[in-house]
Amino acid sequence: MPLLTRIKGPRDLDRLSLEELDQLAEEIRTFLVEAVSKTGGHLGPNLGVVELTIALHRVFHSPKDKVLWDTGHQSYVHKLLTGRQDFSRLKMKGGLSGYPSQAESEHDVIENSHASTVLGWADGIAKANQILQRDSHVVAVIGDGALTGGMAWEALNNIADAKDRPLVIVVNDNERSYAPTIGGLANHLATLRTTDGYERFLARTKELLERTPVVGKPLYETLHGAKKGFKDFIAPQGMFEDLGLKYVGPIDGHDIEALESALARAKRFGGPVIVHCLTEKGRGYQPALQDDADRFHAVGKIHPDTGLPIATSGADWTSVFGDEMVKLGKERRDIVAITAAMLQPVGLDRFAKAFPDRVYDVGIAEQHGAVSAAGLAHGGLHPVFAVYATFLNRAFDQVLMDVALHKCGVTFVLDRAGITGTDGASHNGMWDMSILQVVPGLRLAAPRDADQVRAQLREAVEVKDAPTVVRFSKGAVGPAVPAVGRVGGMDVLREPGTDTPDVLLVSVGALAPMCLEIAVLLDKQGISTTVVDPRWVKPVDEAMAPLAERHRVVVTVEDNSRVGGVGSTIAQALRDAGVDVPLRDFGIPPRFLDHASRAEVMAEVGLTAPDIARQVTGLVSRLDGRFERTAAEVDSAVQPARD
Repeated sequence: MPLLTRIKGPRDLDRLSLEELDQLAEEIRTFLVEAVSKTGGHLGPNLGVVELTIALHRVFHSPKDKVLWDTGHQSYVHKLLTGRQDFSRLKMKGGLSGYPSQAESEHDVIENSHASTVLGWADGIAKANQILQRDSHVVAVIGDGALTGGMAWEALNNIADAKDRPLVIVVNDNERSYAPTIGGLANHLATLRTTDGYERFLARTKELLERTPVVGKPLYETLHGAKKGFKDFIAPQGMFEDLGLKYVGPIDGHDIEALESALARAKRFGGPVIVHCLTEKGRGYQPALQDDADRFHAVGKIHPDTGLPIATSGADWTSVFGDEMVKLGKERRDIVAITAAMLQPVGLDRFAKAFPDRVYDVGIAEQHGAVSAAGLAHGGLHPVFAVYATFLNRAFDQVLMDVALHKCGVTFVLDRAGITGTDGASHNGMWDMSILQVVPGLRLAAPRDADQVRAQLREAVEVKDAPTVVRFSKGAVGPAVPAVGRVGGMDVLREPGTDTPDVLLVSVGALAPMCLEIAVLLDKQGISTTVVDPRWVKPVDEAMAPLAERHRVVVTVEDNSRVGGVGSTIAQALRDAGVDVPLRDFGIPPRFLDHASRAEVMAEVGLTAPDIARQVTGLVSRLDGRFERTAAEVDSAVQPARD
């Protein structure tokens, strides 16, 4: 009987010998490769933390002791050891989340999976334990990539201030975040070696000298004042101990016995301790180890033996952007690129190969990236900062106060905008078009297809006196959606076929094909519809108000929160222009969305052509003074299109 099937909870590990623990580690790696290859998910990071997770759950007693993960994509082994071994629907609707989830288990705490936050959580929980006099422990697991984020160091500054507050920080040092970790901190971690001998030596020396008449105290103070130089003689100096944090390590992160010993010592210390573990991302799986780019950080469905993808899709939004960036780089020497530890996922790897001196990886530090971009623009360059839409949230103040206030020509390219689905609540890019609406001078583009990504990226980098944003969806990009006309700066995607149209349907970004389908369904109900793509959704095109005035109803459809989104902004623009036309906005409701496929989430929130057509039909019927058709009648009318 495999050992893994006998593990129903962390305390089941206590009965295993070291030899059995090693066997369990191998079983877990085999399980992960077989399971994740069928569903897709974060494979490399979890293969690297198998022994570390086993040791953590042997030394600490979750859920009484809080084991916190930063980021949560390295928590698959933690799930297995806490009773969750059905990975058949990983990241799918009704299955396990790809990150820790409080709804799944009492062993999970942090769900947000935005890096560099775990130390702040740990600091807060440790303070609560102290005030409420709990005897439980807090252990925070943070990757060295996450230590490139400023929030981690803000937390460390506070953690170090309380010498008697128990908190164990495990640095999972695999030299990588997504790709190899960049920066001076990463280089320091790679060479950091220290011991705890100095502290014991200094304590004994102090005791002896304090008993020595006359010269003892001055001599001790001199020795203590020379601490840094003297300690460099005893052992290599560590930045963590300079902060006042006890340091243990580095430890072989794949030696369970050594890990348990180090963690147990840290647990007994009674104050904040850093345990530095050296691990290998992708360990035990040759295809991952041979992947120099990111060690199979995240994979789709793959052949478990070869690591090759089972199916390939067409061009995706990210690659379209990446290819156009290379072309722009060849045409303009002032174009530079910025990434926050995600060179390959955001499509800048090709630009980096072509122009290695014109790409900057700032680490997991979006705030710094935005401010640095402002400086680059001030210096005469045009930076393009490519980042997941959900992660731009972290740099809002810098976009507002450093880039926009100073009228810097910086282009932000937001990948994975809108509903992303399987990565869950924290990864949906559903807030950017709301939060960016309040930024004065900022211009925001939502391309509907690959041609528009290319065109609008080029338009964006021509702007020298304001921030520009180009946002696009996740996954495969569909066929081109041609315009049949132009009104102001807006593309007309469908003419109404009448001089007195009923509905002006404003389509935002990648939802253009769905909006055209809505128009067809409305046409079958005798409702004439104009479909326009504003292209630039901020500022609202001056032609929008006069165009809306020629229609009876305005309907907006966006892959963004309805609160403060494009629909709300257009409604305000119409009010400001004195255009009194009813407006109905369709978008994402203001709630966090569970993981599922993009299509499933869209259906759940009512962003489908039949759902929207049904509601618009009812709205027009009310304007006509007719009795509203029953939902069943309207549903019957749109059913053929759904089929």
